[in-house]
Amino acid sequence: MPYLMLIMEHEDRRNWSEEVGRHRYETMHRFADELMARGVCKAAESLRDFKQTRIEVRGGKRMVLDGPFAESKEIVGGFLLLDCPSRDQAIAIAARCPAIEWATVEVREIGPCWPPQYD
Repeated sequence: MPYLMLIMEHEDRRNWSEEVGRHRYETMHRFADELMARGVCKAAESLRDFKQTRIEVRGGKRMVLDGPFAESKEIVGGFLLLDCPSRDQAIAIAARCPAIEWATVEVREIGPCWPPQYD
């Protein structure tokens, strides 16, 4: 079953030194590589910066809005796409993620968003 593991960060938390940033980046890559070797991670990427663009259509008019957006309390700093047999396993993997020391790790099941009832 697919799960998306989101690394949710506050923008101000990336104000670390180059040494700390490089260490965290490498630590996350080792974590993802280990999960890929086990076959439970299908993709992992970090997001370079906090520049955001939103595209909306309202009243038939397309709008392109550049961020950052003041109402956003957290941003997505990266993600891992997991393939686990259960939600419990996805949560166990997230609990071992090095990013929990400086970010919030969110686990979301991937699937249709339209059914009125979820399992």
